[in-house]
Amino acid sequence: MLELLHIENIAVIEQADIQFRPGFNALTGETGAGKSIVIDAMGAVLGGRTSRDLIRTGSKKAVVSAEFSGVSSDLPGLAECGAEPDEDGLLMIQREIDGDGKNFCRINGRPVTVSQLRALGANLLNIHGQHDGQQLLDEEQHGAYLDRFGRLESALNEYRGVYDAMAELRRSMDALRMDEAEKARKVDSLHFQIDELERAELRSGEDEELQERRDLLRNGEKYLSAVSGADHCLNGDDETGGAVALLQEAENALTHVKGHNGRLEEIWNRLEQLRCEAYDLAETVRDLVGEFDFSPEELDQVESRSDQLYRLKKKYGATVEEMLEYLNRSRRELDEIETADDTLVRLEGQLVKAQKAVSAAGAALTKARKAAASELEQRILKELKDLDMNRVRFSIEFMPKEPVPDGCDAIRFLMSANAGEDLKPIARIASGGELARIMLALKNVLAEQERVGTLVFDEVDTGVSGRAAQKVAEKLAQVSRHKQVLCVTHLPQLAAMADSHFSVEKGEREGRTFTEVVQLDRQRRMAELARLTGGSKVTDALLQSAGELLDEAEAYRKKL
Repeated sequence: MLELLHIENIAVIEQADIQFRPGFNALTGETGAGKSIVIDAMGAVLGGRTSRDLIRTGSKKAVVSAEFSGVSSDLPGLAECGAEPDEDGLLMIQREIDGDGKNFCRINGRPVTVSQLRALGANLLNIHGQHDGQQLLDEEQHGAYLDRFGRLESALNEYRGVYDAMAELRRSMDALRMDEAEKARKVDSLHFQIDELERAELRSGEDEELQERRDLLRNGEKYLSAVSGADHCLNGDDETGGAVALLQEAENALTHVKGHNGRLEEIWNRLEQLRCEAYDLAETVRDLVGEFDFSPEELDQVESRSDQLYRLKKKYGATVEEMLEYLNRSRRELDEIETADDTLVRLEGQLVKAQKAVSAAGAALTKARKAAASELEQRILKELKDLDMNRVRFSIEFMPKEPVPDGCDAIRFLMSANAGEDLKPIARIASGGELARIMLALKNVLAEQERVGTLVFDEVDTGVSGRAAQKVAEKLAQVSRHKQVLCVTHLPQLAAMADSHFSVEKGEREGRTFTEVVQLDRQRRMAELARLTGGSKVTDALLQSAGELLDEAEAYRKKL
């Protein structure tokens, strides 16, 4: 559960530490005091979207920290972050938001990305905003709700696997289908490109070789002069000997005396090594002189070939290897077009099998959904009765549709708010208060399927009053016995039912607006409940009524 929320420089909150308690926690305050800022801070520390506008005016950065207790080491998302709770099951999450838009996130001191924080946060805390009820009006979301409740990920993934295979076959078949005129144009274009590349007789690595040979030919005279000079020094000519001959003479001069003196023999050995090395080098240089056979015609040929490759590169690829790959692709594409009719026949046979697989997987998914829908209907009706909606009927309707990535079912929630009325789409008959209670019921049922330990309700009481408000308060109290509940509310019934009551209060110091969050004792709770009931004018009668409301709520909680 969420133990501590630390906020620095978020909007009008300069600094606040909120120590939440187990069970039902309520936050109240005047409109504009900053209650929603507390919820925004929770969303931010769990990886929600933020902006620089969230930073308090005059501050360079904002910081939000949250400490969770009872965190299991196998919680989804932890392993991906490389983090784990400490030995007491505590997990500290921190997010810094800089004025330049940068974010710095840490889990138990370990740096993580915002996306990693978001994935983990979804398993720690669930925020139900005051506008979430509008999602019930979007029938596209109804199937997702049902799949979450039924934990149908496995059946859905199996269906998507065969559906994706069928969709890929259809894309392949569409690519092969073209009218005769388009086909003729494409074939002519491919023939021209293939012929042009084949006539070029490309060879891998040829462009590098041409570049090297062209540089050599362009500087041929300079290279030949240098190599010839080295050859003359090593090999000499008809009149003078070169270095090899001189080393040979020196070696011969010492041959007859090398055996009489150790140092002379060492010198002779070194001379022999030098002469052998010089001989090999001289032969290499002499061969190189022979290789430098330059002619203007060869340079013209190399330049012409380089120009040809340059023109081809502009059309088919930056290197010879890329052009060869383009040639192979063109050959394959031409072959596919020329054999398209045969390929289509083969793919049509595969498509028939794929459609049968999709139909079978879709039927299995539908069967699993209908089983889950039957249970969900009963669970929702039970929750709605607890929320004083005894006459409501709730049903999940299935209509077949063409296979799409999420299945073959059009799913929508139907309800009848009053006795004798037909079941109709929720969007057509549900009032704001009814939507809020239906969404609360759905959230409660789904929460039982998840490991999330904390549920946050931001003004879940919108459109609810009187007896219905009391039922919502009792339902939240029931939920808080197995999940921590945090609720922002304007209703005294909900605030009174809370185990812990926090007040969000806005004030002014030195010309700046400040917001504080304080936990209320019984006397201050009575005053706050009286304010919620009667507005700014708090009378003794209102205070007495608030005390009675607290006593009744405490008595109800003891029964749970």
